[in-house]
Amino acid sequence: MMRTLRRRDRATGFTLVEVLVAVAVVAITLAAGLKAAGALTDNAQRLTDIVNAQWCADNALTNLRLAKQFPGVGDTDFSCNEMGRDYQGRLVTRPTPNPNFRRVDAVMSDANGAPLLTLSTVLGRY
Repeated sequence: MMRTLRRRDRATGFTLVEVLVAVAVVAITLAAGLKAAGALTDNAQRLTDIVNAQWCADNALTNLRLAKQFPGVGDTDFSCNEMGRDYQGRLVTRPTPNPNFRRVDAVMSDANGAPLLTLSTVLGRY
């Protein structure tokens, strides 16, 4: 009977080292989760910028088609605002081997000048 009393007298629980290891594991897990969440946020913002820039480029190329004028060779700068964000664009018009067609590239960049996308089309003489 003395043996069972002695076992009950001993303190039970976690040691300080075990608690520190558990806290370290939780901290590492939370840090990895925050890093992953940050990457997802950055990717979502990048995708939003690319979609908005594509709308701007598509609108600029559609305006050229609707004008029904054969575009001259050269570069033209334009700006666009989609969903509250400003984008810079350049229409790059180049000749093709067939003189009745021109290749037009809409090169889009963000407000800081970082390139986002290039959308191309071929316009014919009307």
